[in-house]
Amino acid sequence: MLILIVGTGIFLTFRLAFLQFRTLPYALKLAFSPKAQDKKSPGDISHFQALTTALAATIGTGNIAGVATAVVLGGPGAVFWMWISALFGMATKYAEAILAVKYRVKNSRGEYSGGPMYYIEKGLGWKWLAVLFAIFGAFAAFGIGNLVQSFNVSDTLNVNYNIPTFITGIVLTVLAGLVILGGIKSIGKVTSYIVPFMALFYVIAGLIIIVTNLDLVGSAVSTIFTEAFSPAAVIGGGIGAAIRYGVARGVFSNEAGLGSAPIAAAAAKTDYPGRQALVSMTQVFIDTIIVCSITGISIVMANQYFDGMNGAALTSASFEFFLGGAGAAVVTIGLTFFAFSTILGWSYYGEKCFGYLFKEENVKYYRIAFVLAIFIGAIASLDIVWGMADAMNAMMAIPNLIGLLALSGVVVAETNRFLKVAKAEKEGKDVDPPQSVNK
Repeated sequence: MLILIVGTGIFLTFRLAFLQFRTLPYALKLAFSPKAQDKKSPGDISHFQALTTALAATIGTGNIAGVATAVVLGGPGAVFWMWISALFGMATKYAEAILAVKYRVKNSRGEYSGGPMYYIEKGLGWKWLAVLFAIFGAFAAFGIGNLVQSFNVSDTLNVNYNIPTFITGIVLTVLAGLVILGGIKSIGKVTSYIVPFMALFYVIAGLIIIVTNLDLVGSAVSTIFTEAFSPAAVIGGGIGAAIRYGVARGVFSNEAGLGSAPIAAAAAKTDYPGRQALVSMTQVFIDTIIVCSITGISIVMANQYFDGMNGAALTSASFEFFLGGAGAAVVTIGLTFFAFSTILGWSYYGEKCFGYLFKEENVKYYRIAFVLAIFIGAIASLDIVWGMADAMNAMMAIPNLIGLLALSGVVVAETNRFLKVAKAEKEGKDVDPPQSVNK
């Protein structure tokens, strides 16, 4: 599965002529410049809100607990393979979003719906495969986007502050329910405030660690590269473990290839599919290249990954090693916000899959079940939670990867069309009005 996911990213990278590297500065400008936000085109939320909704779903426990797990099980070299999976995953995320916008539809409530189930059905005509994706996606939301998140928050608060897990479960359930029951516009509005704050809060703390310990950074980065390719690791099977856990936790964190983020991209106000696709692509860069790197480098610098700790506890101990009690607080607060926002983002993904299967008017029942599951996750077993999350992710990815590969020609055609428009805009020339992106 991991070979398929990364392989698809490599294939799309070559088909798109390394687009993710050539257009990253322009993509970041589209994502964060107020002037670049499209307010007039069809859609429910802005470029920025679509990005923050997707980031809300991806910047979660994977960035704190997942990275630590990868380092413990795969060694420091796993961080390198997280980077590799992200660089190619940017092309995958771009392709997912461009197809999601191109094949999106307007539902009975006047909201836009899109994602793998729509581009598989409308682009390939394979309704049965689209239904399979929607089934897996609706269930996967309970794993990666719900149970894992609430468990890690309740466990961390219980270990650090002796807060009973059921208390955390109740609070998370109530707060998330207030937002989720309001739909995508409510989710988009909340995540547009939470995501920038939580990401900056965590990244700044990590940068303080790195800047104030520059003497350790060089050796930590060297260790990451050495362990990724060391002959000793090959003999001991370590390279396989580094790749397996680095890629697995990287995919868990940035979700490239799973088919989740394009569901949010389809709701964006945009004139061309390619414009929103570039914005969506930046999500992988922010999530893995920036946020996960902060965690991974800090853990390797602290050098405590052989002490029997794992998950969020290891990240917390690493931050505490450099920042004292404030470090543990940063990780706890960051984990809480990361997990809460992920629950919000994945609730939307799950309900869209459910709505595809059982009509939009029945989505309210899914929302209620999703909110109640938050409490269950807070008091569940770690092994069961992670096992379910990985299994559901795999089942979700298979139909999506088939769709991406089969529709790669459409991705290239739409990309070429938009790049001509972007070039004309840069040169100040008039461009033809966009064709409909709501077929």
